Amino acid sequence: MSTKPSTKPQESLFSKRREPLGFMLWLGVVGSSLIFTTIFVVYLLKMNEDNSYFVALPDMFWLSTLVILFSSITLHEANLAFVQERFLHYRVFLGSTAILGLTFMVLQITGWLEMIESNIFLHDNNSAGFVYLLTGLHLAHILAGIVLLCLLFRKAVRNRTYIDSFVYSVNPPNVLRLKLVTRYWHFVDALWLVVFILLVILY
Repeated sequence: MSTKPSTKPQESLFSKRREPLGFMLWLGVVGSSLIFTTIFVVYLLKMNEDNSYFVALPDMFWLSTLVILFSSITLHEANLAFVQERFLHYRVFLGSTAILGLTFMVLQITGWLEMIESNIFLHDNNSAGFVYLLTGLHLAHILAGIVLLCLLFRKAVRNRTYIDSFVYSVNPPNVLRLKLVTRYWHFVDALWLVVFILLVILY
């Protein structure tokens, strides 16, 4: 029995239709990665100047790293609960992730205060300036992620009954929102981990 060859044109990698919001997110990820890479390159070049010296990272930065890593775990659990229709657990883990994000910001700002109390300022040390710049830029990314998490949490709280939560969970736009926010949060978590490790190595 002969089979007719398929006449349907094959989509190439570049012509394949993509979800626009997901594609925009990937563009943002690439753009942010390039920005941080450029800052690091300039940071290393500036280290050759006489008035620059490496700055000891505050202890709060170590603690904040543990917090941000734990937030990825809670968000992963929130996604599992969402898929398995455990909507109370979904709300708990989603809210916990937002709280951990806020805790991360508080710890980072406390780290800045430790640096300031140690008389480490921008005008007398390029190394300190780049530490402030890197952590501050990352905090902006974290703040955006917290806002997105809070919007998801608000929607989840509004749909408290099982029926409302189930209808919400099977709505494709809602599923896409959670997927994109999760992808973004894991990116900013991984971004901080890379920044932190490089700063530790350089020190």
